Amino acid sequence: MTAPVIAPAGPVAADPASARGPGRARPARPTAGPGLRVAGAALSILAALLLGLVADAGMVGDLRQARDRQVDYAAFRAALANGTAPVGQSAGGGRAPEAGEPVAILAIPGLGVREVIREGTTAGDLSHGPGHRRDTPLPGQSGVSVVMGRQATYGGPFRRLGELSTGDTFTVTTGQGKHTYRVIGPRRAGDPQPPVPAADKGRLTLITADGTPFMPRGILRVDADLVSTAQPTPAPALASGALPEEEKPMATQQSAWLPLVLWGQGLTLAAAGLAWARARWGRRHTWVVGVPLLGALGLAAADQTLLLLPNLL
Repeated sequence: MTAPVIAPAGPVAADPASARGPGRARPARPTAGPGLRVAGAALSILAALLLGLVADAGMVGDLRQARDRQVDYAAFRAALANGTAPVGQSAGGGRAPEAGEPVAILAIPGLGVREVIREGTTAGDLSHGPGHRRDTPLPGQSGVSVVMGRQATYGGPFRRLGELSTGDTFTVTTGQGKHTYRVIGPRRAGDPQPPVPAADKGRLTLITADGTPFMPRGILRVDADLVSTAQPTPAPALASGALPEEEKPMATQQSAWLPLVLWGQGLTLAAAGLAWARARWGRRHTWVVGVPLLGALGLAAADQTLLLLPNLL
């Protein structure tokens, strides 16, 4: 006995496949043309660059500078303990500091600043922390020493420098001991320069950008007189006036152009490869590979881009 066939209560929806009729294939999914792929690759490069630039100028740069400070602090403490910290070339001994080498520790308690000073003031040098201008004496010695630091990027160690006022004191520790300075006052463009100290006296000038962070309108200088005993000053390793342009205030590091071009080429190739991979792997798999790759390349390119900005930024 066969079971009865029950008819559906309502109208039956037509099968889309049968509605197309026999022999009619499903319409192909439209694919992006060469122009759209090129535009997508260009947008990927631009997005990676902007993301890397924002990250490097902010959180990533701050973390890198904090790590460099800890490493330099440990290295300089070891040099002090072993008596090998640089004090400048002289007949009585000592040696001139090498570029990028830690030479002093700057402590400004009123601003919460404790930074390691490196030798050199290029944009690359100042990305690790404050830098000593090579054509001036080391802090603690007689004469006028100059230390430069960034206002906003890479931790912005000198962002609060303008808060120092007349009479404030701070210390600088070098291979010749601990030296105390008393602030004369801040100085901007057009302000009178304090008199040159006597031959047996010392002064330290701290320099950074002035104005809104990332939008400097000039240079801020804070002069401070050495109130502890000035140490002998050996002949400087670099004569006054021979300092390269890229080590002067608000200068850029032109040597960063070549690495930037190479990293840019890497970004272009990576974006083109990801555009090719998307057509074969699909969007999801391409993003899994592409985001870390473009992010890393964008961060490297952004690092070189920041070196082309003023070194006090």
